[in-house]
Amino acid sequence: MYSSKKRGFTLIELVVVITILGILAAFAIPRFIALDSTARAATINGLSGSVRSASALARGLSMATGNTASVTMEGTAVALAFGYPDSTVTGINNAINISTGGVTVVNTATPATWTKVGATTPASCTVVYTAATSLTVPPSVLATTGGC
Repeated sequence: MYSSKKRGFTLIELVVVITILGILAAFAIPRFIALDSTARAATINGLSGSVRSASALARGLSMATGNTASVTMEGTAVALAFGYPDSTVTGINNAINISTGGVTVVNTATPATWTKVGATTPASCTVVYTAATSLTVPPSVLATTGGC
C-alpha cells in the first residue's frame, strides 16, 4: 500500500505569507531610503569634527614647538597662518590627512571646501574651513548638511 501523505503549502498560506512580506517591505523600504542621506550627513559632521581637531592639534603643536610658519604632523608638513593651518592644500588638507574616498575637495584656496560625493545637492552638503585671519581670530569650520 502506498501512503498518501502530501506535503506543501496551500494557496491560502502562500497568500498570507506574501501579504505579510508586502506589508513589511512597505514599512522597511522608506526607512532604508532615508538612511543614505543620514549617512552622508553623518560623514559631513564627522569630517567637520576631524577638521576642528586637526586645526587644534596643529595649533597646539605650533605653540609647543614655537614654529609659526609650518609644523610636521605624521611626517607631513602643514603650512600655518597665525598658528593655525591655512586653507591651502599644504595646510588643512595635510593636517587632516584625508583619503579621497567619498569626499571631494572642491576648492583648495580660501576657504577650503569639501563636499560629499553622491549628495542630492552637493553645494548644500559641505564642510567649509576658513583660515585664521589674525592671532586673535581663530579659524572657523562650518558644516552644511541640508542637501545631503
